[in-house]
Amino acid sequence: MTRITGVRRPQAPTGVEREFGREQIIVSKTDLQGRITYANDVFCQVSGYPEGALTGSPHNVIRHPDMPMAVFQLLWDTISAGDEIFAYVVNLAADGAHYWVFAHVTPSFGVDGRIVGYHSNRRWVPPEVRRQVAGVYAQVRRAEQGDAPKKARIAAGAAALQEMLGGRTYDEWVWSIAGAEVGR
Repeated sequence: MTRITGVRRPQAPTGVEREFGREQIIVSKTDLQGRITYANDVFCQVSGYPEGALTGSPHNVIRHPDMPMAVFQLLWDTISAGDEIFAYVVNLAADGAHYWVFAHVTPSFGVDGRIVGYHSNRRWVPPEVRRQVAGVYAQVRRAEQGDAPKKARIAAGAAALQEMLGGRTYDEWVWSIAGAEVGR
């Protein structure tokens, strides 16, 4: 494992899926650069990192390689513009297990109205939704493969995602499959 600020990078994906309770909420806060400033006990438990170890680490320490770059680009573009986003995300735990979350990510504003960081609440995702999202994300990741520069691969992934959404926005698609399980 490679050491980064605060924690070690997770092991390679093992294919083991980790569950957490429907009633549990994973919470984190980051600064403008995406470094974790707060991680609740559920986040530490599910991700497999000791309490306090995540603080100061880049949030992408839990990024799973099956997560499309285009979805993260959409997420960052949305929150850095001052808007909220709901997204399905597959994360990588310290031991190589993975876990799915339904993320609600919002910018945090200072008294002057400027963005000072980001806040994320993440909830359980039903297995049938995980399977559906994983299929879409796999197609997006295939579009992102190749030797082209990263920006071009992200653009290819974004185009593939838009095509699969059939004219809907990402937000519309997310809520169309969210169902009553995750609430709104």
